[in-house]
Amino acid sequence: MRLKIIGSAAGGGFPQWNCNYRLSRAARTGAQSVRARTQSSLAASADGKRWVLFNASPDIRQQIAETPELQPAADGPLRATPIAAVVLTNADVDHIAGLLSLRERQPFALYATRRVLDVLEENPIFKVLDPAIVPRRELATDGACDLRDAADVPTGLTVEGFAVPGKVALYLEDLSRPDADYGSEEGDTIALRIRSREADAAAFYIPGCARISADLLRRLDGADCLLFDGTVYTDDEMITAGVGRKTGARMGHIAMSGENGSIAGLAEVAIGRRVFVHINNTNPVLDEASRERRAVTAAGWEVAHDGMEITL
Repeated sequence: MRLKIIGSAAGGGFPQWNCNYRLSRAARTGAQSVRARTQSSLAASADGKRWVLFNASPDIRQQIAETPELQPAADGPLRATPIAAVVLTNADVDHIAGLLSLRERQPFALYATRRVLDVLEENPIFKVLDPAIVPRRELATDGACDLRDAADVPTGLTVEGFAVPGKVALYLEDLSRPDADYGSEEGDTIALRIRSREADAAAFYIPGCARISADLLRRLDGADCLLFDGTVYTDDEMITAGVGRKTGARMGHIAMSGENGSIAGLAEVAIGRRVFVHINNTNPVLDEASRERRAVTAAGWEVAHDGMEITL
């Protein structure tokens, strides 16, 4: 099974279009220790020919243009794509907006939980994806699911979805309740265990997670590969950077560092390869020369970049 990280940044990408924080400035000026990144998305394939996308970011057109494996074959028909299916982990804008760029009457299957499918159904703009061409399929959170294309042909990949602590999408928050707890309900935010039907090795893809639960620890024990939420390094990062008023926890994301962070929380769990994804433009680990990046590396973690490939 091949995994290709086609987008490694959080919402807004890096540098974010309107961000003038020091890291974004460094990326714009071409600093050698800082790489630009597009918004969070993963591609996976069992055979290297047919691919499944996990989340469709607003940068999907650029990501396809930079990933030959996702482009039509030179000897293919006039309208074609190796993308057989798209799987959504939540209804965040940075995970669903790219669906609008895939509207060219091209067949592929769309998988999501019932709650996320309902969000798409309630917004008429997503009707540009004709269900007769792009079938919408409910992804349960209580068992494995064989991913199939629009014609119901197996892709060779199987996923197991399960709920993780998270948050409802920002645009679904009730603005009349500024102090409300918008913690995730069942199906708002899910994790995925991705496996090829021909191999035992599996990867966990969890780009959004608010805390490490006992259930998550149990599921991850013995994992071959973990692609995990790396949005912020410290919980108050956006506040101290002066670019926002929300903590990582308020946004539904666990910090990397600290006694309640993901590095400490997962330190004793047997995991073959640990990779942070969904990295916010304020996270100091984006600078490969920073002390925070060295600390993450010393703890046994990698920091994803666009184009990073993993074979299991």
